[in-house]
Amino acid sequence: MSQAEPDDQSAHRTGGLAPGNQVQGLEVQALLAAIVTSSDDAIVSKDLNGIVRSWNAAAERIFGYSAQEMIGQSILKIIPPERPEEEQQILQRLRQGERIEHFQTVRVRKDGQRIDVSVTISPVRDEHGRIIGASKIARDITALKRMLAEREQLLASEQAARREAQRVSRMKDEFLATLSHELRTPLNVIIGWTHLLRSGTAGPVELAEGLQIIECNARVQAQLVEDLLDMSRIISGKMRLNVRPVDLVEVINNAAESVRPATEGKGVRLLRVLDPDAALVSGDAGRLRQVLWNLLSNAIKFTPRGGQVQIILRRVGSQVQISVADTGQGISPEFLPYLFTRFAQADASASRRQGGLGLGLAISRHLVELHGGSISAFSAGKDQGATFTISLPLSAVREPVEQQPPTGQAGSTALPQAVAPYQIDLSGLRVLVVDDEPDARELLRRMLEMNRAQVQTAESAAQALELLRRVRPDLVLADIGMPGEDGYQFIRKLRQLPQADGGGTPAVALTAFARSEDRRRALLAGYQMHVPKPVEPAELLAVIASICGIANRSASAP
Repeated sequence: MSQAEPDDQSAHRTGGLAPGNQVQGLEVQALLAAIVTSSDDAIVSKDLNGIVRSWNAAAERIFGYSAQEMIGQSILKIIPPERPEEEQQILQRLRQGERIEHFQTVRVRKDGQRIDVSVTISPVRDEHGRIIGASKIARDITALKRMLAEREQLLASEQAARREAQRVSRMKDEFLATLSHELRTPLNVIIGWTHLLRSGTAGPVELAEGLQIIECNARVQAQLVEDLLDMSRIISGKMRLNVRPVDLVEVINNAAESVRPATEGKGVRLLRVLDPDAALVSGDAGRLRQVLWNLLSNAIKFTPRGGQVQIILRRVGSQVQISVADTGQGISPEFLPYLFTRFAQADASASRRQGGLGLGLAISRHLVELHGGSISAFSAGKDQGATFTISLPLSAVREPVEQQPPTGQAGSTALPQAVAPYQIDLSGLRVLVVDDEPDARELLRRMLEMNRAQVQTAESAAQALELLRRVRPDLVLADIGMPGEDGYQFIRKLRQLPQADGGGTPAVALTAFARSEDRRRALLAGYQMHVPKPVEPAELLAVIASICGIANRSASAP
């Protein structure tokens, strides 16, 4: 026997490996077993019938089944019942020698919880190359998928927020452009007619026409400012109602009368169908009139010549409904959901046909809701007209209703009737006017002197305090927004003076700072009254008469 023969026999007894190779093979097997055991991924083997042959520790941790529970069992035990075809497709591909990499699917744990897994499956071959089973590596990616889903959600939220910010920015730019246009348009008319009347070439007819146009456009500007203030009060939650029994028939008739010049000028018919039994509600008559004026003005604005606007008042159950229907240009279905959104306009381009800031309907909605009611709109589409419906709770008890004046409602473009030069006799009344604007001082001086008051003017708080000691007026009319010392500082210094030096002189804040907090601040500073600009002359004269105790002294022109 040759020297090599014992080695061959030894190799045969050890399964074909020489003693040294046998040791190495055992070490490799032990290493592979250690890798499988310590792996964080589930490593599973199965035959071509899907029966589990091996199940490592990670598989126990991920799927909740022990090796004893799974070995010899079908792999379908961890596959969702609604996915039986998935395993058949995998086995079919394995039989064809195909490797399946990073296949993402869902598996079911022993406790019933579903987890997301990424699976790589490889065919296992014998020494002859035949496929006899499969090895599978599965990784739990539930946390990863949750994180990715959260990231996608955050990304979507961020993109939505960016789109919303862009929309708001676009709306702001459009609003500022619209506001500039709406303020400059009447201002241009006012300035133009003022220059024309000052030229000396205008006759009596042109003078009357120019004054009428100037007043009308000034009222348009005043209404724009009032709408902005109303929206500010609504947003800050400071809108207040003067609630009392209101006769809606009276309110509707007053609102209809205020738009009569517009209907006659445009040739639009205004019809009223009013049920007197559905007339009584509790609310603020002035604010309800403002809502109706907004709806009627819009209806007339968007109704062509020869069209028709109809107001219907009726009772529906425990509700009172006011409908304003027109035969105008209608509302597109796309814009209808945004109709009552502030600053929203169907056409915000520079070439739009109709003016406005897009605040009227938003203000109307808030005012109606403050009354416990609702407002809605319907339109069949372009050129199909529109119907706005207000629903208000019906008053349970009929009480005496205070009559409301038909004129002076918010937004009215109807011009007032001519008034006598003097409405209240202020003879002997000494008034100190404090305002840094020369035109404002001159306007007040002339108006008061026309009513026989004695007027002194000051352009600053310092000058006013000096005049106060010398003239000793009966009343002070002071602006708030002045350079240097404002109206608040002025009144505080005035109230610090001794009574003998005029410290108790009645004072009225006549100012363009018109918010409720401005009024409160003025009264706390020491003014008896706060009157926002612009103010009607008759209203200001009534305030002066009230403060100074002047009553029943009506005057006539000299």
